[in-house]
Amino acid sequence: MTDRPFRFGVVTTPQDGDQWRSTARRVADLGYSTLLMPDGLQLLSPFPSLAMAASVSPVRVGTFVLASPLRQPRAAAWEAHSLSVLTGGRFELGLGTGIPAAREWTAQLGIPYGSASERLDRVAQTIDHLRELDGDLHTPVLVAAGGPKARALAAAKADIVTLAALALAPREEVGRMVADLRSHAGPRADEIELAMNLFVIGEEVPPWTEQFIGADAATLIARDSLTMLRGSVREMADELERRRDTFGVSYISVHSTFYEQLAPVVELLNGK
Repeated sequence: MTDRPFRFGVVTTPQDGDQWRSTARRVADLGYSTLLMPDGLQLLSPFPSLAMAASVSPVRVGTFVLASPLRQPRAAAWEAHSLSVLTGGRFELGLGTGIPAAREWTAQLGIPYGSASERLDRVAQTIDHLRELDGDLHTPVLVAAGGPKARALAAAKADIVTLAALALAPREEVGRMVADLRSHAGPRADEIELAMNLFVIGEEVPPWTEQFIGADAATLIARDSLTMLRGSVREMADELERRRDTFGVSYISVHSTFYEQLAPVVELLNGK
């Protein structure tokens, strides 16, 4: 479906400065192109964290993904534009409407959570403000698109779309999501880079992962979950090539728990 070369990212969070600098360097050494950080009040702030990472490592950095309820669109765009300028264009702004916990975070911040449509509209407004601030600079924007309205917005405005399917979604459903996205995108469909996030490499699922995605290893295997990648290095590489051929997915991110395990696959496929 696409001849776009593979690239790989690591989704992780900093614990302290030394650990974060070490992680940023290690990610680059293993051939990953991007260091990605989630968003939430239980974590350190993504913008200064990513700025630090970019200052010690040649990798690209990005949010995965910024929760739209937590910031006013102009403020989020301002932060993103600033980081894009300071990193020499190595920043990617990932945006989404936020996980359910974002409702509690907005209460802590004293700002409205908003309806689903309002949260999605903040994503659109943030992209529009960023394009205005960027001028000739173009900060790549990733949108996490699950539902049909999010896919329509991503098709119109995003450079990168990560397919936010449920962990047990069958391949046929993911295929329908891709077809819907491409239909909305029309002439620009081939310009959009499609991404997919992996939670598990191998057949052992950490307890926190099982709790987060709501499925154990046996269920993921039985349902042929696309959030899991298993087998030999060659078998995992073949599976990712199959996903690229079938869905057009070429940008693969993985949780940091497994980035060392995926590294041999990265070495085999990166840039190909």
